[in-house]
Amino acid sequence: MTTPTWEIVIGLEVHVQLQTKSKIFSGASTAYGAEPNTQACDVSIALPGVLPVMNEEAARLAIKFGLSIDAHINQRSIFARKNYFYPDLPKGYQISQFELPIVGAGKMEIETEKGTKVIGITRAHLEEDAGKSVHEGFHRSSGIDLNRAGTPLLEIVSEPDMRSAAEAVAYLRKLHTLVRYLEISDGNMQEGSFRCDANVSVRPKGQEAFGTRAEIKNINSFRFVEKAINFEVERQIDLIEDGGEVVQETRLYDSEKDETRSMRSKEEAHDYRYFPDPDLPAMILEDSFIESIRRSLPELPEQRKIRFVDEHGLSPMDADKLTSEKETADYFESVCEQTNAEPKMAANWVLGELTAALNNASLPIADSPMRSAALASLLNRISDNTISGKIVKEIFSLLWESHDSVDKIIQDKGLKQITDSAEIESIVDNILKTNADQVAQYEGGNQKVFGFFVGQVMKQTGGKANPKQVNEILRNKLD
Repeated sequence: MTTPTWEIVIGLEVHVQLQTKSKIFSGASTAYGAEPNTQACDVSIALPGVLPVMNEEAARLAIKFGLSIDAHINQRSIFARKNYFYPDLPKGYQISQFELPIVGAGKMEIETEKGTKVIGITRAHLEEDAGKSVHEGFHRSSGIDLNRAGTPLLEIVSEPDMRSAAEAVAYLRKLHTLVRYLEISDGNMQEGSFRCDANVSVRPKGQEAFGTRAEIKNINSFRFVEKAINFEVERQIDLIEDGGEVVQETRLYDSEKDETRSMRSKEEAHDYRYFPDPDLPAMILEDSFIESIRRSLPELPEQRKIRFVDEHGLSPMDADKLTSEKETADYFESVCEQTNAEPKMAANWVLGELTAALNNASLPIADSPMRSAALASLLNRISDNTISGKIVKEIFSLLWESHDSVDKIIQDKGLKQITDSAEIESIVDNILKTNADQVAQYEGGNQKVFGFFVGQVMKQTGGKANPKQVNEILRNKLD
């Protein structure tokens, strides 16, 4: 892709929709999917005579995020008017925070090919969302849906610390996991609850000054973030190497053509004519309020990962996979609480068979047809030798398709493992008697034939014979 003579510089601005029931400055609903303009209230569109009132829950969720990244919390923050004219912003300005945001500098660690890397977070500020333009279903015109206007957002701005698209995606995934663990946002990218703007530039290796950046707006999937950044990097390098100059601008990513295209020249802060909103007083946070939020913080992903390694004896890799989504970690722990099986076995089943089934069905783990109690019951029957490993996957498939219990399926299908030594010995004797040639081969030193005998026993018992007992009895008979 890029030549060694260029260094990539990336910073991300992530808009996280906060999980409040009402808008940031009014009591209007934030529910997704309502009919267009049914949730556009007088405050959101700034009708004359109305005043915004700050939603305390939005502030609480913002502080919760700030504390989780070890950020400075500004106990005095200011709301400003960011002035620009666009059809989905009928009042002509957006209420945001500029000079004094609620969350100051913090940091987040990501894993890269070269190890752990710290990404600086410049700030996280509260603001209201705008509406959206609707183009489908209109002839030579566009519609405006103002339902989103006034929805609370937390804009999280990183330092330009990322040096590849892969690092940007790793940061974005880590951030997405964190906001879901904190339960400050549902993180639904399809519904616009988690949107990313990527600031991308390139500079010659060894140069300290940053190159001219382009901002790619509103990218709504991890895959598209990576593809958009990679395309933009190549575009800038090709432009410079051909004697051109990168222009500071805002660009859009076209996923169908896999390219970015110019949208408008990039505005600077002075272009927005920020000034303190005269209708909103400074937001003052008391120590007791911040400390109450600190005490309410849940176990964070990194803490949970460490605990899974220490408490459950899992590998760091398995622990990382299990804790990458809160729902997966919750499911795993629920299985562990209900089974006598080793945590490692539970992890293998959650990350293996269960994840594969969910992927095939395009389902999130929260909607899994197999509840944690059913998987725990299956693992219990493996551990107590009620069923053999040969037929476990068959039972898993039956559990996935039905609401029957593990024990009922085992009983109805006659799948209980044969553990009666006398019965297994009788079957082994019969197989050795009817396969004299293979016995002679084994006695002649052909050890591979042993697998043939095991297979014959399992075939005759429908996979229900206890493999360990089969091996022991065969060894005693043949050696």
